[in-house]
Amino acid sequence: MGSSPFGEETTPAIRRIEDASTSEATVPDVEALTGDPQTLEPAIQGVWVIQSAISAAVLGIIAAVIFSVVSPGGAWVGAVVFVVTAALGIVFSLLKYRIWMYQVRDDSLYLKRGVLTRVNTVAPYVRIQHVDTRRGPVERAFGLATTVVYTAGSRGADVSIPGLTPERADDLQTRLKHLAIAAEGDDAV
Repeated sequence: MGSSPFGEETTPAIRRIEDASTSEATVPDVEALTGDPQTLEPAIQGVWVIQSAISAAVLGIIAAVIFSVVSPGGAWVGAVVFVVTAALGIVFSLLKYRIWMYQVRDDSLYLKRGVLTRVNTVAPYVRIQHVDTRRGPVERAFGLATTVVYTAGSRGADVSIPGLTPERADDLQTRLKHLAIAAEGDDAV
């Protein structure tokens, strides 16, 4: 990987574009920027398990307080709620990881995810407005990042791809930026 003038890592396809010495505007090598379906880093399962455990703990505490007020000695219900909810969260996290995938295609970003409700998302590059890379405290502890894609006509992030290494997230951000610029040139008036 090379570096751009802005200190960003570049892929070989992007480097070829930046090194081009023509007076005309260069178009990214779309085929070099696209790729096969990708899965998330296995460490994302730990992030999801911790998030589930926190939710289970909050729910367990609420149940313990409510059942202590309603029935003296009913605080044990909170522990049962915590254990059941945490177990379901762990199973859900493992299943979610097995299903999650994304693919950078020629004309769009494709995502497949969901356990109970399967969601297939296609985000055309012409709709992409900007792309962020985000790292929360739990993600940083696991060495992960999330790429967030904002599209035209939406209030917030339409597409988030969690469970990427910071390098993969930055590379994906750069590739999507170049593909969106190339797509805009194709559809420009």
